[in-house]
Amino acid sequence: MHFTSEQRLGDGVLEHGFTLGDVPGILWTPESAPGPVPLILLGHPGGLDRMHPRLAARARHSVADGYAAATIELPGSGGRPRLAGVDEARADLRRALAAGEPVGDDVVDRLILPLVEQAVPEWRAALDALLALPGIDGPVGFAGGVIAIAVRLALVEPRVAAAVLFAGSYVPRRTFDEARQVTTPLLVQLQWDDEGNDRQAALDLFDAFGTKEKTLHANTGGHTGVPGFEGDDGSRFFARHLK
Repeated sequence: MHFTSEQRLGDGVLEHGFTLGDVPGILWTPESAPGPVPLILLGHPGGLDRMHPRLAARARHSVADGYAAATIELPGSGGRPRLAGVDEARADLRRALAAGEPVGDDVVDRLILPLVEQAVPEWRAALDALLALPGIDGPVGFAGGVIAIAVRLALVEPRVAAAVLFAGSYVPRRTFDEARQVTTPLLVQLQWDDEGNDRQAALDLFDAFGTKEKTLHANTGGHTGVPGFEGDDGSRFFARHLK
């Protein structure tokens, strides 16, 4: 891990840019803490520059709650090399939606599975590097999407002790099979009127999760209309499992 920048955001938060190989990322830490703090990984749909204001706001909330927070860029997004197959699948998806046609499983698989296969090992490598830093310790939480990436990570990474998942994005059939094996405590946030996602698929995925502790919060509104109080509910959820 190579740190490339550092700046103070105010409210006692430090923001550090880093690279891990060719993968860029951001780490947010408290300026001072009595000892090592737990870590929350922040998932997102790609494009760190575009997503930075929302990610930084989520990170500041996490640091205020007593955690460090970190994220990495998705494969094929931002300045990373494009993934031709994923771009082609995205174009096919847009054509289907514009024509009012159903989105087939083949399109979803070509769009999502390559991201899962590449992103999850990168998240695990980032976790290795982050937990080796002197001010960070487990346990670890995950918050955000892409939900298929989060499901795979929760399945294969025992250091993730709890996850807040953002219901959305298209879900491959393979992800439902993996969800049945997940035992990590989950809080799933669903926007009931999300214009870009399949509500029934999100409900079916929640039903599929095998964990004994899973909670679904559904709110009216579109994709970006998540109520502010959900952040407080997420804080209480992580406090139960990470502290």
